Amino acid sequence: MERQYVKRFKGKALSWVWQDGVVELTLDRPPANEIGSVMLAELEEFVGAFDALVPITSACILSSGQKAGFSAGADLRELYQGAAALSEKDRLAGIREFLQRIHAAFNAIDAAPFVTLAAVHGVCFGGGFELALACDIIIADKMARFAFPELRLGIIPGFGGIPRLKRDLGNAFVRDLLLTGRSVNATRAQAVGLVAQLAAEGEALKLARATAAQITKFDAETRAAAKKFIKPIPHEELRREIDLFCELFSRPTVMAALKKFVESSDAMPYLP
Repeated sequence: MERQYVKRFKGKALSWVWQDGVVELTLDRPPANEIGSVMLAELEEFVGAFDALVPITSACILSSGQKAGFSAGADLRELYQGAAALSEKDRLAGIREFLQRIHAAFNAIDAAPFVTLAAVHGVCFGGGFELALACDIIIADKMARFAFPELRLGIIPGFGGIPRLKRDLGNAFVRDLLLTGRSVNATRAQAVGLVAQLAAEGEALKLARATAAQITKFDAETRAAAKKFIKPIPHEELRREIDLFCELFSRPTVMAALKKFVESSDAMPYLP
């Protein structure tokens, strides 16, 4: 007998509901869906339900219930406060463990045999961008913006973003996005192949639902085989990313940059 909890979940940072072969997962943690310990635990809860969801699911839509956008990225305040309370050795061990958990969850979403769609509006930065990149198809409204602002903190994206972006796009765009920290709008993102479908403002979720309905028409085994063939997971580069992130994070300049971010009076300090 199916476990009913699989079809519906409501947590502190996200929720999901299953209906007619489609799972809709909604990120909903104010102010901008920052990814910290609470959201990670609930993403792990979602991934843990895959064994039960896979036989009955054709597509999964990830979207946001927050007006600010899809996700502003990692919860840097929580990261700084947790790191500041630990010794350097314990700090790096904690960071590595957190990254390994994030990678495990994102890799599971990346490899899921059903099709995953990110319905994006507003900010899609840092770790939030990396979550979208783990999905098969990004559908964005015309006001969405994408960025990797991590270099301003002295670190690189740590949730698997660069290996996945390299997998999907040419290196010229990847280097421009990473090394400048600038954001790009949805129109340019579609032009370079990052965004698959461009929606009118506020219509990304509607378009994602229509796309998911189309996906449900196809044979599950064929769909899973096609996805695995066209979307290999760059496991070795992902492991190297964790090592490099931890190496960079060990420097005092990073803690100083995080402290400055946490103490900023800007309403949205993550904006480029």
